[in-house]
Amino acid sequence: MSTPEHAFAPRADLSLAPHAAPVDDVATEQVDGIGPTGRPRRHIPDPPPLLHHGPAKILAVCNQKGGVGKTTTTINLGAALAEYGRRVLLVDFDPQGALSVGLGVHPHQLETTIYNVIMENDTAVPDVIRKTMVEDMDLLPSNIDLSAAEIQLVSEVGREHTLVRTLRPVIDHYDYVLVDCQPSLGLLTVNALAAADGVLIPLECEFFSLRGVALLIDTIEKVKERLNPKLNITGILATMYDPRTLHSREVMARVVEAFGEIVFDSVINRTVRFPETTVAGEPITRWAPRSAGANAYRGLAREVIAR
Repeated sequence: MSTPEHAFAPRADLSLAPHAAPVDDVATEQVDGIGPTGRPRRHIPDPPPLLHHGPAKILAVCNQKGGVGKTTTTINLGAALAEYGRRVLLVDFDPQGALSVGLGVHPHQLETTIYNVIMENDTAVPDVIRKTMVEDMDLLPSNIDLSAAEIQLVSEVGREHTLVRTLRPVIDHYDYVLVDCQPSLGLLTVNALAAADGVLIPLECEFFSLRGVALLIDTIEKVKERLNPKLNITGILATMYDPRTLHSREVMARVVEAFGEIVFDSVINRTVRFPETTVAGEPITRWAPRSAGANAYRGLAREVIAR
């Protein structure tokens, strides 16, 4: 299902002024059939197998605030999509190379990265793509070299469409391309938005994360108007949610009130499992396949496919 254009605008004020609080700070029991978003849980069945692959839908995983779970979401959503028979390409578009590290790749040991594909005519994107430990999930890695691209691209003609030109040769081979964006709204992020069909916004369940959402949505609207008319918000994903705290529950209520149906039903709880998977260099669907975190990302994958 597509996201209506009017969904770009929040339906409620994102003020940090506290609402009336419950009398205690203890998480209440969830009512049967009611999810952490406060809405009835919608059953989304497993998607049917594909008869053929491609062309890929490009999703930019984007939030200018760091530490909200962009890289974790890119890795684990990609792995969950692959479990459902989708071919997935993960694009590390952050000079910090966190996505590459999270999949067991050492960025400083890479001879070629997405930087070489962007800036050198003799480097082809299929030559840089690497297999991961997850079947049908590949990686286009990055390292600190990519930071130079933001400066070098400034003088290029059509600089905002560099990424979409880079991905064009492989787009028919995949079903989904997930782009892990850097925590800023600079030229690299604009490139990702200009290439994308949709934006997935991980939003940490704490008040300071709400402050930047309006700015991000304003940037998305400008890119949609000036560079990429097909761009829409695929959904907002609540991350680092702790149902035991009043703070997380209040932020969740505010997000759902403001953004309505574009908030995914799937919610990613705060857990020690995710730091463990980073050290292991594996997605949670492989490291702890029966964990709540793994099941949450499988639910997110079903929602993404359904949308």
